[in-house]
Amino acid sequence: MPTPVELRDLSWIRGALQTAIALEHATMPLYCAAMYSLEVQNYPSYNTIRSVLMEEMVHMAIAANMVAALGASPAIKGLRPSYPGRGGLPGGVAPDLRPRLAKLSGPALEGFMRLEAPGFLLNARQRGAAYPTIGAFYAAIRDAIVRNAGAVERAVRRGGPSNQVGGNLGYVTFDRDDTDPVGTFLRALDVITEQGEGRGEGTVETAAVAFQKEGSHYARFAELRYGRRYLPRDGVLISRETERDFFTGEEIAWPVVVNTLAVPADGYEAVLALDPRGPDVRKELDAFDDAYTQMMLALDTTWNGPVETWWPSLGAAVTQMDQMRVRSCFTIMRNEIPPALVGRLPELYPTEIRALERHTDLDRPVFYGPRFLNNAV
Repeated sequence: MPTPVELRDLSWIRGALQTAIALEHATMPLYCAAMYSLEVQNYPSYNTIRSVLMEEMVHMAIAANMVAALGASPAIKGLRPSYPGRGGLPGGVAPDLRPRLAKLSGPALEGFMRLEAPGFLLNARQRGAAYPTIGAFYAAIRDAIVRNAGAVERAVRRGGPSNQVGGNLGYVTFDRDDTDPVGTFLRALDVITEQGEGRGEGTVETAAVAFQKEGSHYARFAELRYGRRYLPRDGVLISRETERDFFTGEEIAWPVVVNTLAVPADGYEAVLALDPRGPDVRKELDAFDDAYTQMMLALDTTWNGPVETWWPSLGAAVTQMDQMRVRSCFTIMRNEIPPALVGRLPELYPTEIRALERHTDLDRPVFYGPRFLNNAV
């Protein structure tokens, strides 16, 4: 049950922005799992997913800088998204969504589109949720900031112990001497929502000059799903009924995809226990999870460590990101799950088999994929 609007004070804003950090982070393993599954990493689809992923990192950084600006400390090292999700994203956003770590596929892209969707493209049932979209969640934060403008400004003036990160990288940062800190907060929220969903009702395009006419995250994923580039239509608004008509541009070839088994709730434990090569595969999965954990610890230090260490700590996080890509693409995904075990998946995962079949072609050789377990939790 969402907090009543009249009770959304400065404390609520801090908590909601911490949830925003978790929300933005929760998208990243989903997009990484799909991106890593591409056999060749210079496909248009690879570059599309990577572009969205990089912007999600920026959104997470903006939320962390907002938390720090309000005098709190961004909690990053303890984040551990739940996959497969059973109630949408952190904060109760998009509760009908069931996010699952999986290869790039039509169903995966449909999930990404739901994740990034603007409210006007949802059906009536979906729109009935408290926070049906990421944009709706940020709209609630925006409204609370406006209602508590004086308290927000005073908190920014006081500052806090955590660092402002990424100003030299183009990230939005918040200065205690800003003449209009509330306005800066609101503009930062607009960056996040417009990049994700588009500039407003009836369009999935972005308008800000800084975005250089790049499509919203929703539009970019829709291009991959429909296999065609987005083409605007004069005088026609995009809707649930007209959406397909907007994706009729240049064809986008479907890439070669490694057929990874969508990660079950147990992180492959039932399969690993029966796989003769299970101990070796487990070491590779654990090495990936260690790199992921070290990345999260480095990011936490970036915001919460001594100010002089934030730049090298961010560099350490980037190094671990590259390790994750290498360990996933060149080790984990080279391990085939024995066909006999693939045949036993209905027995091993009776409540998940339909989802596994939806995200994995069980009639072809099947491989392991990364699990994204944060061992610091």
